[in-house]
Amino acid sequence: MKRWFLGIGAMLMLFLLSTFYWAYSNIRDRHPEFQLNLKVQASNSATHLKIGFAALPITPKIIDRWTDSNEDGRYQQVDGDTYTDQNGNGKFDAIWMAGFHQSRPAQGIHDDLWARTMVIDDGNTVISITSLDAIGFGHDDVLDVRSRIASKAPVTFPIISSTHTHEAPDLQGIWGPSTYTSGVDTAYMEYVKQQASLSVIQAYEKREDAFLKIAQDRSSAIPLVTDSRKPHVLDPGIRVMQALTLDSSQTLGTLVSWGNHPETLWSKNLQITSDFPHYLREGVEKGIYAQDSLQTPGVGGICVFINGAIGGLMTTDPEWPIHDPWKDTTYLAPSFEKAESQGKQLAQIALQALQDSSLQLSADEAKIKLLAHSFEIPLHNTNFRLASVIGLLDRGHSGWMKIRTEVAAMQIGPISLICIPGEIYPEIINGGVEAPTGQDFTISPIETPSLRSLMPGDYQFVLGLANDQIGYIIPKSEWDEKPPYIYGAEKSPYGEVNSVGPETAPIIYRELKSLLEELSQEKISHVH
Repeated sequence: MKRWFLGIGAMLMLFLLSTFYWAYSNIRDRHPEFQLNLKVQASNSATHLKIGFAALPITPKIIDRWTDSNEDGRYQQVDGDTYTDQNGNGKFDAIWMAGFHQSRPAQGIHDDLWARTMVIDDGNTVISITSLDAIGFGHDDVLDVRSRIASKAPVTFPIISSTHTHEAPDLQGIWGPSTYTSGVDTAYMEYVKQQASLSVIQAYEKREDAFLKIAQDRSSAIPLVTDSRKPHVLDPGIRVMQALTLDSSQTLGTLVSWGNHPETLWSKNLQITSDFPHYLREGVEKGIYAQDSLQTPGVGGICVFINGAIGGLMTTDPEWPIHDPWKDTTYLAPSFEKAESQGKQLAQIALQALQDSSLQLSADEAKIKLLAHSFEIPLHNTNFRLASVIGLLDRGHSGWMKIRTEVAAMQIGPISLICIPGEIYPEIINGGVEAPTGQDFTISPIETPSLRSLMPGDYQFVLGLANDQIGYIIPKSEWDEKPPYIYGAEKSPYGEVNSVGPETAPIIYRELKSLLEELSQEKISHVH
């Protein structure tokens, strides 16, 4: 009997140790040596302005198709849903689409997904800005891509951002077939990392002597987006950088920044697509057409779309109308026609802004000043903690229930850029943070003054979901999980469930404020 108890005890101890090791391996720090404290002063020795662009597809391969018998956008056999086993391996090889809900496998490809990159080289400092058609790309994955770039292209600071399209494969793990099964296909993740790094390397190799044309329109896109959470604060401005060859003024490419969730097609769309960014980029490159008639010429080259301040959240949901001026039709229900009209109108605004602008930057005026810093954020979200421990979220912890992330601030003449590691609420960027009755923390607004008021120059680009995707960045004075709820609501507002925690916004705001204050100084110390 004693041996029996000892045997049971040993098995139990082995089970507990195995479980502990498995959980620890899931949350181990993937990059324990990483620490970022980058400070680069604009150099008087900068000799040129070279700019390059590249675009490589990251479109997945759809192997098995399926039938959605009740058209609910979810694969569930109990509903009579079936699949066609194309490769005869006896299982459903699904591409799980990110966003909205779990168990949403793709049925086909509407348009390609991309890794698109712009490289700017002033002769002293090289930055690359890559945009992935993805829901988000974690910091560990960004560091993996950077390591692949380092030996092939001398880029001082690679930026990897996501468009946040809700119609692409899951790259974070929480949109799989069930609550406890990851939706990430490891082979596809490897493909995305490979293409992202090659996109940067190719853009670097394609650099040409160039000048920049800068433009913006702060208000024309207001009808194309709504804020679904109080306080209603938008960040509707469209900001554009166009790179043209120095010798012939041919367009190498453009970077367009605007803030909105690419989810216009909504939750029942089962086609892989980049949503409205597809039509925006196509319109900027090839022009705006209506009934096969060219309305506005495109500028050519490669268009890179960067999302902005999209927390709150910024959306074009099924209740928000999009009026098409070319067809004199208003779209309400989700459709590709609605997304196309939205994207084409955004392209039209960007092209018109470029046409109206006369601001050009040469090598003497486009010297890069750069600051970037890594830091820790406490992981308050219970669901995120559990998802990390069981390996659903493949993300390392830099400390006990802490994650590492980073921010950056840059200046190129009259242009300033900040990198945000998630979905920041526009009131933190533009002002308007409130302390409504019902808040969980009885405090006044912390994230003031607005970050944009601290950004130097007249052309201020906010690069959202840049170098990480930690979810919503909510002003602490607006945090609301417990009753009574803010603004007299009957339930907690959407946002907190997909946020790391209430300390996230204050920490990120403090880090960016510090960088922006230093960026505004005439000189900064060189640290690499």
